[in-house]
Amino acid sequence: MKCDVAILGSGLAGLSVALHLAEKYQVVVVSKGELLDGASNWAQGGIAAVLDSGDSHAQHIGDTLVAGAGLCDESATRYIVEHGREAIEWLISQGVPFTRDDSAELGYHLTREGGHSQRRIIHAADATGHAVQVTLEQRVRAHPNITLLEHHCAIDLIHARKLDPKAEPRCLGVHVQDTASGRVLAIAAGRTVLATGGAGKVYLYTSNPDSATGDGIAMAWRAGCRVANMEFIQFHPTCLYHPYAKSFLISEALRGEGALLKLPASAGALAGQRFMPEHDERAELAPRDIVARAIDFEMKKRGLDHVDLDISHQSPAFIAEHFPTIQARCLEFGIDITRQPIPVVPAAHYTCGGVVTDMAGRTDLPGLYAVGETAYTGLHGANRLASNSLLECLVLGRSAAEDIERELSAGTWRIAEVPQWDESRVSDADEEVVIAHNWDELRRFMWNYVSIVRTDKRLERAQHRIRLLKEEIDEYYANFRISRDLLELRNLVDVAQLIVSSALMRKESRGLHFSQDYPRTLPRATPTILPGRQ
Repeated sequence: MKCDVAILGSGLAGLSVALHLAEKYQVVVVSKGELLDGASNWAQGGIAAVLDSGDSHAQHIGDTLVAGAGLCDESATRYIVEHGREAIEWLISQGVPFTRDDSAELGYHLTREGGHSQRRIIHAADATGHAVQVTLEQRVRAHPNITLLEHHCAIDLIHARKLDPKAEPRCLGVHVQDTASGRVLAIAAGRTVLATGGAGKVYLYTSNPDSATGDGIAMAWRAGCRVANMEFIQFHPTCLYHPYAKSFLISEALRGEGALLKLPASAGALAGQRFMPEHDERAELAPRDIVARAIDFEMKKRGLDHVDLDISHQSPAFIAEHFPTIQARCLEFGIDITRQPIPVVPAAHYTCGGVVTDMAGRTDLPGLYAVGETAYTGLHGANRLASNSLLECLVLGRSAAEDIERELSAGTWRIAEVPQWDESRVSDADEEVVIAHNWDELRRFMWNYVSIVRTDKRLERAQHRIRLLKEEIDEYYANFRISRDLLELRNLVDVAQLIVSSALMRKESRGLHFSQDYPRTLPRATPTILPGRQ
């Protein structure tokens, strides 16, 4: 298949790039599942942007820099924040049904989340990501210049030097596998965009969908691109704790609207007692890293398997209006949030690092772009400020599309001939159980050794286990026919290696990276940058 632009990933970043480019160019969007299976569709809270005269770019930038613990790139933060309003207006023009408020300047209700000094989160009740994704999906499916390849899993980027070692470095496209038939397709593209999301599935407990296996980060790193700040994995403080509730997120917006964190009934005489004021003066509105560590501390100190999040003091009408999705989901598990607290536990939520890019989404490899959670722009620093992620998807999605359009319109490009996938020297896997076992082992030791609180000893243990797993998986990859499970496991092991290597390099505690060996924060903040695999 040949196209002008191949986009891997169907979240907000990928679909926005596609819609901006499709008026002039032939675009292919590759999705591992359905278009709505990604993390963008799960986003509850909303999108942060300066939309009211009582707010300012300076305040939004300041809040981001504070949450980022001194590690945000200020120029990147300024660029993204200053382009926030036009990004929101573009979504409104696409028909996204944000929650209305006729008394507000823009006519839409704005809420507040942890770390924000103002109400600046525009939302669609408590299912913003779904509202945005459904709207854009309809437009993408109807567009004649967009070809959708759903249920296709990316294998690897096609690098010019794999075809000719003397060639100039360049991304020529990508090999993808139809997960239903097993057929492998070579996509030759003028430009390739990675919008594959984060890597939450490297951990045992995560709020992310099953597709969040770090594919774009791993593929870009294998192609020689630098990767930065992979030690900063944001753990969302409040995921629903229930044996049958798979990865259901309880939005930060609840705490923004007055929900309180309390000790549960299993804490005995202390049941119902708030604990956040003892950890931070901002209490429940402290940034996520502080709240997650506080919950982790209380759980370990008291031997708890969860804590409670209580919004039952608000009226049932208020809860039904602002949090209908959360209310309905909790009721499915017998929890009436108008009368009962919600049992919650931290879970891996957002990958703050990623593939190093500029403000046009360009990576180190010509012809290759990265946008959204896959990319590292410097916006999130050592801790992502709530609801800045969808903003980054929109702003960088548009700027990447504009840069691609400039390059393609210059006419100095061509779509190269790329090779078909060769599996003539491989055979069918003899024991699929090996993949399942390795997958489970990786996620468990990453949770135990490389999660909210770290030590060098734990990290070194994880590094040793990763080395052994990687040898086994590389041998498996070389000798047997590929499958989605194998491809994702291969990517997760590479991402785990990047996370652990980055964490071992940081000899301090900062933001989301908390080390018991180095509890202090160094006076100078520097990003952790790892070279691509050569």
